Amino acid sequence: MHKSPPRARKPHRGQDVVKRKRKNVWIRYSLDCRVWFRTKGFWANVTLPSKLTMTDSSTHPRLPISTTAVKAQFARRGNLSDAQFLYAEVADRMLDRLKLIRMQPERILDAGCGAGSGITLLKNRYPSARVTGQDFNTTALAAAQKTHHTGVSGLLKKLTGKSNPILWLSTDLADTGLAPESLDLIWSNLAIHWHPAPHDVLREWARIVKLNGLVFFSCFGPDTLKEVRQALVSAKLVTQTPAFVDMHDFGDLLVENGFGDPVMDQERLTLTYQYAEKLLKDVRALGGNPSTGRRPGLVGRQWRKRLIDALEAQRHEDGTIHLSIEVAYGHAWRLGHSRQKDGETRVSISAIGRKSK
Repeated sequence: MHKSPPRARKPHRGQDVVKRKRKNVWIRYSLDCRVWFRTKGFWANVTLPSKLTMTDSSTHPRLPISTTAVKAQFARRGNLSDAQFLYAEVADRMLDRLKLIRMQPERILDAGCGAGSGITLLKNRYPSARVTGQDFNTTALAAAQKTHHTGVSGLLKKLTGKSNPILWLSTDLADTGLAPESLDLIWSNLAIHWHPAPHDVLREWARIVKLNGLVFFSCFGPDTLKEVRQALVSAKLVTQTPAFVDMHDFGDLLVENGFGDPVMDQERLTLTYQYAEKLLKDVRALGGNPSTGRRPGLVGRQWRKRLIDALEAQRHEDGTIHLSIEVAYGHAWRLGHSRQKDGETRVSISAIGRKSK
């Protein structure tokens, strides 16, 4: 099991970024004062029961997440409009990071595209690229297709007489059905944490992205929804809550699957609420509780009242109730080889070139 790294000293004035190297993974910490204290708080909370370590065994465990429950949760969300307040915010932060990378991808995959808002950002950033939107939520995919048929893509076709159609796939993140080494960029916003086998997802991304291609993703970290977990404990309500993977383990998995120099960083967003009912509504909109060990069936009025009362007891001095969302960001470039746990090195065929005379 990984030990928590030593706490970083407070940065001196004028210092912007500190990098630490841990098991071949560069972890970047923003030293903006507010973010720095949140980062320090992250270390203090890495032992919360929501954390699942992915690299402490020879075979990666599956997360206690029910795929059937995930599909049912998101099928009820329609076009995911109730969750766009967070999806859009994180997507904008991802795009700010992506702008720092010089590349002109020809083929892009939006993995877990939902209703397609990320595709709009990608098309605006890379207008000549061929984009594929992939998600298992057919309802959200239908909404995305409708939006892009009448939106940016439709307008482009009317103005120029040319179209750059978007390909739509209703497949699993770990089994896309795409051709090997066919993509230049894989973008995924707040999706991989709902898959029970994120290690299989990264293995699939390594298969379908080209040599020197880029994967760029965001996901929930262990501190996400910690106030709800604390309320459940205070109210003595027994149910399993979602387990989210530590960003360090994602970095290790990227290296294991043939990606080079992964950069992982995280930040905590704090949502504030006047009413506990609205907080729980947003938790459901963001994916609810698809844990395999969650309390079966519908909760009764007394169960719900005890949970709401426990959340009410968490009110801060300003009268609001808080909900923490820890977001981890990661990106890495595809190498021509991968290092397996048994010491075996696997080399991509495309990385084998003939020596020029």
